Amino acid sequence: MADLFYQDDISFLHIEKWQRMNERLKVGFTTRNGGVSKAPFHSLNFGLHVSDHKAEVIANRELLANKLKLPLESWVSGEQTHKTNIKIISQEDKGKGSVDVHDALKDTDGLITNKPGIACTAFFADCVPLYFFDPITGYIGIAHAGWKGTVNRIAEQMIQTFKNVGADPTNILVAIGPCISQEAYEVDENVIHYVDDNLRSKVAIPKENNRYLLDLKQLNVEILLQYGILRNNIDVTKYCTLQHNHLFFSHRRDNGKTGRMLGYIGYST
Repeated sequence: MADLFYQDDISFLHIEKWQRMNERLKVGFTTRNGGVSKAPFHSLNFGLHVSDHKAEVIANRELLANKLKLPLESWVSGEQTHKTNIKIISQEDKGKGSVDVHDALKDTDGLITNKPGIACTAFFADCVPLYFFDPITGYIGIAHAGWKGTVNRIAEQMIQTFKNVGADPTNILVAIGPCISQEAYEVDENVIHYVDDNLRSKVAIPKENNRYLLDLKQLNVEILLQYGILRNNIDVTKYCTLQHNHLFFSHRRDNGKTGRMLGYIGYST
């Protein structure tokens, strides 16, 4: 079966199914290819918070903005701290974090909006991108869910925020984007301890020496189901950021010295 994330450009994959539902919607995930950054950030690095040259990162962002017709001044990003804080984005937030990491939204890992001309963005290099789209209210969102954000249920916080603005969870579509896969994600008891006992058998495979293979994608699926998202409304990519090294940066594979992909969702004007 074809993956939800469809690639027809060297620089990004997009959720074509959602975009067909609303012609103004732009939603996808970038690759590591088609940019100007030098090694070890070769070549399409979007992270201003890694030790890449700022001018080259901004050039990469401009390249994508032009392709997507989502101007860079419409981008909004958070200061990702692996927590569960969500921000509802308004027109006044446009441009925050787009060209300077210091004016990104403080202590924020989830963004939600229904406003045109705003692109909610987040940065990834193994963590889980969670995308949300309610075709009824028009609200969209993205969350950055590493293992800490996942076990602390940022997915639940996103759903609750959608409910607060009038969305019915049974209408919300969720996509789980490229991240590290279970086969590639070995953790110890210090991590697995935080996974709820009733979910552990569904998302973790025990290994020797108190090690586990943890499925962050499925763990987020289980949490979404607990909070009212219909299983038929959840799509999960097969892409793995660590294993598909020709497509993606990976913090674990590259020992922390690597670039960042961009997850984005927004409405063009």
